[in-house]
Amino acid sequence: MTNPDYLTIQIGNKIKSIRKENGWKLGEFAEKSGLSIAMLSKIENGRVIPTIPSLLQIIQTLNLNVAEFFSDLKSNEEFKGYIFRKKSEYTSVNKEEESIGYNYQLILNYPIEKSSMEISLLTLNSQAKRSSVSTSGFEYIYLIKGSLKFELGKEVFHLEEGDSLFFDGNIPHVPKNEQPEEAVLLVVYFITMN
Repeated sequence: MTNPDYLTIQIGNKIKSIRKENGWKLGEFAEKSGLSIAMLSKIENGRVIPTIPSLLQIIQTLNLNVAEFFSDLKSNEEFKGYIFRKKSEYTSVNKEEESIGYNYQLILNYPIEKSSMEISLLTLNSQAKRSSVSTSGFEYIYLIKGSLKFELGKEVFHLEEGDSLFFDGNIPHVPKNEQPEEAVLLVVYFITMN
């Protein structure tokens, strides 16, 4: 199944990239396309999906045909129970055209309906031990400091600083710190509500 938010971000990134290849500022693009700067900014930054007439207007302004525009857009993979991301895979996003020094990195965009969220900071020293556990809902971990081995069902992930993992908490899991230094993780729980 295709995640519509994922495609929204891909469409926005592609529009922004082609606009910049043409050497157009956002204001110039707005003038050429007949759409407002505010709307184009929201589209480029993946905050809104353009309507079909607006998207066709943008594609025409960029001098592309519709088939060419969509040819390399791809849907995200089928959810296998986890999404593992290396730091090198994060996408840089410029949310505000005129901002200086604000570097947003899109780590994960995945919709989860009917859930509450809990955020924790977990520090694991080298002596930390526990059995695998299962939790109801989804979990997201981001390794802030150190390195660790994360066992998720039959999968084993080796996380370095900046890596992240999103997974179905129902899969038995345990982080293991096999290094002498402590590991620090940001842990976000998405607890599903019935």
